[in-house]
Amino acid sequence: MEISKTDVKEMSYRDAVNELDAILREMQSDNCDIDKLSAMTRRATELIAECRNRLTATDEELRNILASLTPKS
Repeated sequence: MEISKTDVKEMSYRDAVNELDAILREMQSDNCDIDKLSAMTRRATELIAECRNRLTATDEELRNILASLTPKS
């Protein structure tokens, strides 16, 4: 597996998750290249952090939207 050089901030959420899945499959396979393991782990960490940030931001945005729908007393 070739490690992507695309900046994680430029990727869609779906693309980031798909790349994470590919990295995980590679790491779990019998053909995992030990020489690339640290690079794969580093890339997976970047992808996880970006996905977590986007999920947190989306959660906050949805809470704000729903709060604006709640009638004020």
